[in-house]
Amino acid sequence: MKEKLILRPTQIISVFEALSTIPKNLDVIKAKEIWEKSDRGKGNTVAIIDTGVEKEHPNLVSNIIGGYNFTDDDGGNPEIFRDYRGHGTHVAGIVAACECENNEGIVGVAPKSKLLILKAIDRNGVGSYENLVNALRYAINWTGPNGEKVDVINMSLGGSAHNEDLYKAIKQAREKGIVLVSAAGNHGDGNHQSFERSYPGYYKEVIQIGSVTQNLKPSVFSNTNVNLDFVAPGENVISTHLNNKFVELTGTSMAAPYVSGGVALVLNLIDRSQPAMIPYLIYQYLVDRVKKLDYPISQVGNGLIQLT
Repeated sequence: MKEKLILRPTQIISVFEALSTIPKNLDVIKAKEIWEKSDRGKGNTVAIIDTGVEKEHPNLVSNIIGGYNFTDDDGGNPEIFRDYRGHGTHVAGIVAACECENNEGIVGVAPKSKLLILKAIDRNGVGSYENLVNALRYAINWTGPNGEKVDVINMSLGGSAHNEDLYKAIKQAREKGIVLVSAAGNHGDGNHQSFERSYPGYYKEVIQIGSVTQNLKPSVFSNTNVNLDFVAPGENVISTHLNNKFVELTGTSMAAPYVSGGVALVLNLIDRSQPAMIPYLIYQYLVDRVKKLDYPISQVGNGLIQLT
């Protein structure tokens, strides 16, 4: 359990005090086209395993249903899942930034879904497989105030080595019908023949997401490997951040939550009578609608996520 987790963003590009926009990337993945029939993800909960969240952010506060701190930050108090880095806050906003009454800020992919914040990375950007495993187990067993359960888990993080405890937790979550989504990682070199592996994304039970540019070209930094499933926008992504601000970040960390939010929408369109089948049905839905890209599978997997 000594293996460290690694965050997946690159540098902050721009900081915005205020915005009033629906991100263009929602059109890139065709999210808005299923908003009405999916009720914008209402009734579904996405667990964000990350650096915590700025829970007072006006574009997030109404969608945060709970949280837990697995790090030593704030004296290890499990009830304080404050984000000191902004990474988890940014990821959460991509998934489910809410539609504010004053129309300020941004809107997430599934703006009526709920967010369970599981802090596994500390203020120094350091985590462990133990933190990640504990967060996964918490998500598997969590019940919300009105009987809610976790439907999707987003992991914009990873480590370089396989871990048996981690893999066991991943399989347990999937068996419960939870859809697992993870960033591919940012150690790519632009060569589709050189493979870079990051766990848990590399596990076949997890939907592993790479990044593409705004021109739908594979991002140079995005990990390439034979288990890559899909790609999504991952460069110059605007989302929520610390101090009630909005920033642009780049990385596969930003691509993964587009898919997690998309899954929160699609869950309202499929038959969920058999929980164990849900991950299969979601994957098939995504494969059937994907936009094929003219690049090697190791760079783009099945292609660009399309929700309709």
